[in-house]
Amino acid sequence: MLVATTESVAGHEIEATLGLVRGNTIRARHVGRDIMAGLKNIVGGELHDYTKLMGEAREQSIERMLTEAQALGADAVVGMRFSTSVVAQAAAEILVYGTAVKLKPQAK
Repeated sequence: MLVATTESVAGHEIEATLGLVRGNTIRARHVGRDIMAGLKNIVGGELHDYTKLMGEAREQSIERMLTEAQALGADAVVGMRFSTSVVAQAAAEILVYGTAVKLKPQAK
């Protein structure tokens, strides 16, 4: 399935708009990671464990959005966006959303 941050897909026309689709996950930090992150803050640099945590959260959110799109019979999701929010002191939500569409090749 195609996923685009644009409102269209090159070489295709949107035949039908099927509706909003979204996926989300909420991830909590790990105490051990927090200790290591605190030490890293002293010397600076990337917090690799948090980078990995957020990357996994984004991928899971995308998978959930695509599951919704497939259930609607979509060929693509256009206008995809990410949103994040803090839901508790040690937890963050990743939300991904877009519009599920049916595509047809553009007439030449």
